[in-house]
Amino acid sequence: MTELDQWFDKAMSAEQYINDMEAHRENLQKVCDNFELPEDEDFFSHLKRKNLRAIVITEDWCGDAMVNTPVLLHLAEKSDMEVRMILRDSNLELMDQYLTNGKSRSIPIIIFIDAYGAEVTHWGPRSEENQRQVDALMAGLPDKEADNYKEKFREKIGELTKRFTTEEEMWQSAYQSMKAKLEANI
Repeated sequence: MTELDQWFDKAMSAEQYINDMEAHRENLQKVCDNFELPEDEDFFSHLKRKNLRAIVITEDWCGDAMVNTPVLLHLAEKSDMEVRMILRDSNLELMDQYLTNGKSRSIPIIIFIDAYGAEVTHWGPRSEENQRQVDALMAGLPDKEADNYKEKFREKIGELTKRFTTEEEMWQSAYQSMKAKLEANI
């Protein structure tokens, strides 16, 4: 059994993760209910033949996880991929193997593994286009030392959460990014 197989076995089902959510469950469900995969039957069939599984490093308070998890779950359903969720903050040994830019514990990180437990690829925490959108939105924040930083940061997070739960373009961007990463590696 590989190390990733062990993490997969330790992780919880997506259903359990969603049922246990204390933050963003309603938002995640909204995206899940409204997101529709494009007609990509050849891709789904190819993915199904690869018999992949996915480990998602996540936390329920994370807005990126809230928007990207439903996209993955729809993709997983179409390709018979089992998805398991593992909490970042209590599994830093795994998280620290997938740091964003070599330093940030950004989530979600989706680790795609094959039937033998070998990593095929990993994806996250967001698509390049969604990263540009987030960067543009956050560009207007005051310096972190400013008295009004926390207030302005909360306002931007509220705006971002609203966009994540309503803008189909952001969902499709995440899907296209996951698809491109998988196609390049399977």
